[in-house]
Amino acid sequence: MLTPLDIENKRFSRTRLKEGYSVEEVDDFLDEVSADYAKNYKEITELSKKIEDLNASLEHYKSIEATLQNTLLMAQSTAEEVKNVAKQKADQIIVDAKASGQRQVDELNREIMLKTKALDDLKKQFDIYKAKMESLLISQLELLKEVNKNEDQ
Repeated sequence: MLTPLDIENKRFSRTRLKEGYSVEEVDDFLDEVSADYAKNYKEITELSKKIEDLNASLEHYKSIEATLQNTLLMAQSTAEEVKNVAKQKADQIIVDAKASGQRQVDELNREIMLKTKALDDLKKQFDIYKAKMESLLISQLELLKEVNKNEDQ
């Protein structure tokens, strides 16, 4: 690619014939072309630099996007894992609570059976005591009747 300096320094060979172009006009035109070319060259250089900067920024943002996507996937995975662990713990708590409740029910049922047996035993003892007392009272009554009979005679 030509540089503005190449255009500015370009020299044409002179002919001896007068039929050639005016050297002054050619020089003026070359100066004009050189100035436009320099302006365009500078603009292209600046735009190329800007494209490089934008490409670098684009790569940076692509990198950030990839990091964010990975972070999002990791967060989703972690959230799913936490949810599963929480569900497992909740299920285990329910199982433990049911087992504990069943143990308590079984213990209470056993206590009820023991108390019922103790009550039945007490009722039997009371019935035996009552029967003994009744028997004692009857025998005492018989003795009194006999004592009264002996006193009447």
